[in-house]
Amino acid sequence: MKELILLAVGSAIVNNVVLSQFLGLCPFLGVSKKTETAAGMGGAVIFVITIASFVTSLIYKFILAPTGFTYLQTIVFILVIAALVQFVEMFLKKNVKSLYNSLGVYLPLITTNCAVLGVALKNVTNGYNILECVIYGFGTAVGFAVAIVILAGIREKIEYNDIPEAFKGSAIVLVTAGLMAIAFFGFSGVI
Repeated sequence: MKELILLAVGSAIVNNVVLSQFLGLCPFLGVSKKTETAAGMGGAVIFVITIASFVTSLIYKFILAPTGFTYLQTIVFILVIAALVQFVEMFLKKNVKSLYNSLGVYLPLITTNCAVLGVALKNVTNGYNILECVIYGFGTAVGFAVAIVILAGIREKIEYNDIPEAFKGSAIVLVTAGLMAIAFFGFSGVI
């Protein structure tokens, strides 16, 4: 149990997928303008990464590895992720129309979000069992959600500050993300 908690905390905070591994930067920078939208994207990513970790680990362990088709893992994992994103997109379009509209093009981009595929591939590379895959995926997704919500909160506050003209727009967002990465780097070595 202790190892699973350390795995979850380590993947969420210490080895944050966005701020230390630099995966998933497109939705991280693109959807972090408002806290509500960032929280919605974080929730969608939590669902997709957690379920994708479970399904891809099952497929790898019981289909690809025994049959010797492990070289197809990337293609199979992308197909699983695409199917899950389609499910999330249909759910949001039907039940949470405002969030679906605010996420816009970034919702289908979860399919190509390298963080989602990176977690599935890292599960295989690290040799995790199915429970560890799910815990690692959930922890990583929660770390992504925390990072994107923090950045969105900071970006909302930055709008009211006097920023030099050269730093307005994307520049200040990248500086902020860099400072967040440095702050999260302070957790390295904790676990």
